[in-house]
Amino acid sequence: MVEWIARISAWTIPMLIAFIPLYAAFRKVPVYETFIDGAKDGFQTAVSIIPHLVGMMTAIGMFRASGALDALIGSIRPFLESVGVPSQVLPLALLRPITGAGSLAFVSDLIKTEGPDSFAAKVAATIQGSTDTTLYVLTVYFGAIGIRNARYALKVGLFSDFVGFFAAVAACWLLFGSA
Repeated sequence: MVEWIARISAWTIPMLIAFIPLYAAFRKVPVYETFIDGAKDGFQTAVSIIPHLVGMMTAIGMFRASGALDALIGSIRPFLESVGVPSQVLPLALLRPITGAGSLAFVSDLIKTEGPDSFAAKVAATIQGSTDTTLYVLTVYFGAIGIRNARYALKVGLFSDFVGFFAAVAACWLLFGSA
């Protein structure tokens, strides 16, 4: 059974790549022209996003280089440790809503230093999968379509990250026990 699933998985993407243009040609859709039109739109979207990405990456760099990230983590560490949050994952709570690549690098480094079976690594991996890069999503996607007022989306997104963080910690406590 596993062998069949592996074979089906290996052929699914190539079959879809072959099927979609063939189906479009059968339906008399100009496949190449439609593809080129989509590529043009994608390129225009990418160009329109660049200023928003540069601004966001600059702000993140300044936040980290100024020491504000370390100061913020230092101020909330005692409270979070008292409620059972491993201190090793605190930077992830602040990095994850800002940057996906930065938070993934942090989790990878945490797993290397603490070990993949450590409680902190399990919590960090669960947080990585339970939260989103809210500020990145708002910057890129809202910037691409020209939305300027994202106040409710920002509040809901950050609240969701907050809940996801503590739900991930609670789930790890329930599933894996204490540190």
